[in-house]
Amino acid sequence: MSWKLIQRAKKRLSEERGTIRKEWAARTSLCLAFPNRYYTGMSNLGFQSLYRQLNQLEDIVCERVFLPDREELPEYRKTDTALFSLESQRPLYDFDILAFSIPFENDYLNILTLLEMGKIPLLRTARNETHPLVIAGGVAVFLNPEPLSDFFHVFLVGEGEELLPEFLRCFQQAKSEGNTRRKFLEKAAAIEGAYVPQFYQVRYLNEGPIKSFTPKGNNPSRIKRRWVRDLNHIHTASTLFTPHTEFNDMALVEVNRGCSRRCRFCAGCFIYRPFRNRSLEVLIKDIQEGLTRERRIGLVGSAVSDHPHLRGICQSVLDLRGTLSIASLRVDSISADLIRYLKAGGHKTISLAPEAGSERLRRVINKDLQEEDLLRAVETIVKTGIPNIRLYFIIGLPTEKAQDIDEIVGLTRRIKHIFLKVGRDRKRLGRITLSISPFVPKPSTPFQWVPYEEINSLKRKLKLIKNELRGEGNVHVIHDLPKWGYIQTLLSRGDRRVGKILLGAHYNDGNWRKTFKEINLNPDFYVYRERELDEILPWDFIDHGIDRDYLRKEYLEALSEAKE
Repeated sequence: MSWKLIQRAKKRLSEERGTIRKEWAARTSLCLAFPNRYYTGMSNLGFQSLYRQLNQLEDIVCERVFLPDREELPEYRKTDTALFSLESQRPLYDFDILAFSIPFENDYLNILTLLEMGKIPLLRTARNETHPLVIAGGVAVFLNPEPLSDFFHVFLVGEGEELLPEFLRCFQQAKSEGNTRRKFLEKAAAIEGAYVPQFYQVRYLNEGPIKSFTPKGNNPSRIKRRWVRDLNHIHTASTLFTPHTEFNDMALVEVNRGCSRRCRFCAGCFIYRPFRNRSLEVLIKDIQEGLTRERRIGLVGSAVSDHPHLRGICQSVLDLRGTLSIASLRVDSISADLIRYLKAGGHKTISLAPEAGSERLRRVINKDLQEEDLLRAVETIVKTGIPNIRLYFIIGLPTEKAQDIDEIVGLTRRIKHIFLKVGRDRKRLGRITLSISPFVPKPSTPFQWVPYEEINSLKRKLKLIKNELRGEGNVHVIHDLPKWGYIQTLLSRGDRRVGKILLGAHYNDGNWRKTFKEINLNPDFYVYRERELDEILPWDFIDHGIDRDYLRKEYLEALSEAKE
């Protein structure tokens, strides 16, 4: 094992506050893995919260591992060092359980890198009783775990705070009884929310869509998602503090979970149902605790501005002499009072999400937003003294037309006009940033049947927007690459066969083009093909509490909105 790598890990630990160290003794050892680098993983509040929750269990020792930084890789190779945990520097193969937290599909290749560097066989069928149990949770896999089914023993479908303690008790009991792994997996499969892919058989129609998805033995035909009924009973706030993270001067606090708005493109609106707020009293307690560590509080949630006591939350932070950050606001939540709170809290940019340039397309995606309300909100923001605005747009949405792209440009210009009118009066001109992403259809949404738009078409739309706005001062356009949206769509909507593509891309060092040529499986089948409404989809076995007929109805309603 490399002395240099161990010293680097110890230095990183020395710069942390809040690290939890426990003796292994007779405890069950679990390594919590984030399939990206330390900087990214430590910016993830869910990952931190699980770390704290698991270590609160007396008979569990939970440590962390991340994808090594690029400059570390040559040392790993030169010394043949197995990837090890951060806290105790023990190799991954020493742990009882290796648990991945996976929020993004584009990190899937990193999972295989972590396993390989940890000297753990990539395929679950190649592992034996001496290898760790490899499990996964996180939003990406409880949307659709199937592309990863060759690599994991168990997927935990739903919110980890609710499911993990029961799963770990089952593991410990099986271990104390001397059960084989097979016997344990049989018991685990009976836990609501635990999906053991080896106990399910998939058949296909002539190498095309799925013909059948059937459980073996007495296993359930559907896996029911687990969720936390009362967020006040769990602690979701920053546990670890380090300068090596995106939020290095901030304590994060989760305000709510889910969303009540039902935008048809958004998975979070559907799989995190029902929408849940934490109480003002609990939030103030977490804010007080956070301010003992950092003087800036970051409010986290997919619908922070929908909390009924948002202004009280903001006032509490300021009363405690803290500063404040909120990632994004709903247009209908904007008021002069709220913006003054944010300005006093140190905000210099407000993020809004029109998603589409035209009101027609916003109706299609069920985004309840009128342009006049957006322009009024922008005027309020600029008048109140926050100089910069970030606008989130999606291109390639279902039924999108050339006029909808033109409307993104037109809307941006109308917003800039407000900047010029109000900003010049007050002798300050800020920046308008457009953040543009290609639409990626997600499972368990009304748009789960639609195809991804062709890459060259998306490139043309991006080029048009950038060219039209190039001469506009104080307007900056940033965007995701359409080719990565293609990969994300492949991984988010693929079936078990996509695991072969993943494995090939891993061995080809992430060269997707080369892999597509080598693997006898057409990725366009998963990306560009419109699904039949009665087709068996790879994720249909997951029960998110959403009726498929409801999603179909919403999809057809969206198409009817497009004609109006």
